[in-house]
Amino acid sequence: MRALRYPWGKQALRGTLGMLLGVFLFAAAAHAGPRSTLTSHVPGAVANGQASSVGELPGAQRLSLAISLPLRNEAELDRQLQRLYDPQSPQYHRYLSVQEFTQRFGPTQDDYDAVVRFAQANGLAVAETHANRMVVDVDGSVTDIEKALHVSMGVYQHPTENRTFYAPDREPALDLDVAVLHISGLDNFSLPHAKFTRAAQAQGHAPAGGTGSGPDGQFIGSDMRAAYYGSGPLNGSGQTIGLYEQTGYEVSDVQLYFETVNEPLNVPIRGVSLNGVPLSCAPPKCSDAEAAIDMEMAVSMVPGMNELLVYVGSKDVSIFSRMASDNIAKELSCSWGWADNESSLDPIFKEFAAQGQTLFVATGDDGSNTPGDVVFPADDPYVTGVGGTDLVTNGPGGSWQSETGWQDSAGGASKNGIPIPTYQTLPGVINSLNGGSTTLRNYPDVASESNTNQFSCFDGGCGGQYGGTSYAAPQWAGFIAMLNEQNTSNGKAPIGFLNTGIYRQGIGSNYDTYFYDTTSGSNGEYSAVTGYDLVTGWGSLNAANLLNALASAK
Repeated sequence: MRALRYPWGKQALRGTLGMLLGVFLFAAAAHAGPRSTLTSHVPGAVANGQASSVGELPGAQRLSLAISLPLRNEAELDRQLQRLYDPQSPQYHRYLSVQEFTQRFGPTQDDYDAVVRFAQANGLAVAETHANRMVVDVDGSVTDIEKALHVSMGVYQHPTENRTFYAPDREPALDLDVAVLHISGLDNFSLPHAKFTRAAQAQGHAPAGGTGSGPDGQFIGSDMRAAYYGSGPLNGSGQTIGLYEQTGYEVSDVQLYFETVNEPLNVPIRGVSLNGVPLSCAPPKCSDAEAAIDMEMAVSMVPGMNELLVYVGSKDVSIFSRMASDNIAKELSCSWGWADNESSLDPIFKEFAAQGQTLFVATGDDGSNTPGDVVFPADDPYVTGVGGTDLVTNGPGGSWQSETGWQDSAGGASKNGIPIPTYQTLPGVINSLNGGSTTLRNYPDVASESNTNQFSCFDGGCGGQYGGTSYAAPQWAGFIAMLNEQNTSNGKAPIGFLNTGIYRQGIGSNYDTYFYDTTSGSNGEYSAVTGYDLVTGWGSLNAANLLNALASAK
């Protein structure tokens, strides 16, 4: 056999082969290893050892996750939003469609498809995709999730609550070239909070014998419509309100409510299920209290609206992204609170603003002491936070008589450290009288009746002495439905993000014509004062006057 010859010499060949092998191994390692590591997924109590480990999460258990992707051209989106809400701009209220928003600012189709392929290649089932390409909903076994994200899922004893929770032991890392913003659902350290309360849990609650139309003088939804709007013709015709819910509901409870108060229920109700959460919710396994209250109040405010959409899920980004991708409901209401997730939600909230959708969030029901993980997202800069008041009317179904700040209305400077938005830096908003922060987001922005003197039906029965800012948020959504109904009939666009407009109105000379300014009442640390305050914001709505003012603005 002829000996092999090496034209460059044996040592040169070995060096070349070694170099090529090194390059190959490096490339293979780079491809096989994590490409990017995320942040803010390990609860602080796990990271600092405060929560003690009690075991591993069973590998066969299935979890629902929501993978969020970042926006493109976000700086240009911010400039676009300024133009959309500047009355002097030729682009004022020229909103984008979902397709236009996605083409200009959403993730690319290639990036979105890559995330879908990544999930499928790692054994995760794609449960839902979104037209705005901002969220991919997946579910899978703990074993597959651990392999895909290079984490170990443990079970821990909660340091302050009598329960265990699950969480990853480290930040997730993805073998993926595409940027990922966040993965929701990897822990349940902080649970969502419904923002309604019962009289037995509230100090100084209103006794029976009030000025409402319900049993024992309790308020019902139509009392709110009469007090704040009167007997005008607007009823939400052509409009759709969207409700954010973390549990399902029973339509029979809503039907029972309207039968009990002897009023018709003519609004079609449609549920949208996400993250595998069922639309049905009945005791003893489930309570539909929050969902039923929101539904009853929304329908009562605008009994002629086109449809009530109830979005039910377990992941905030999934629910809000679907609301934005559908872009059916221009009026949105949320009466739930959870841990700060601003980085993942702000892109979706900006899409709401770009598409002319208005989002109201109840602030909470423990006064100035309400924790930040209950308040949020009411203190987000792209949300209209709704606080509470104590209303007196001129008899059942009567007009507005007087109003004070509700003692349990959550208000103050953001406990989540969210910076002050530009609309709150307008001269005259923050002053020594209201004691607001000049550096942090202040809340609420507006308010309405929330005292524990309200009648509701849920979980198969009815009762009184309920309250909370849960009642106030859908009241405001109903008001905006009336405004958008009026705008549509006048050939105008929806009002969209509300805060820029109401803060301009608030510092104007006609402020007390448009709002019922509450100047008495305290939530603990703060007091209601003339103008803006951290108990009631700008106050409740004098709807007839405010409707005309907002509708007549350019």
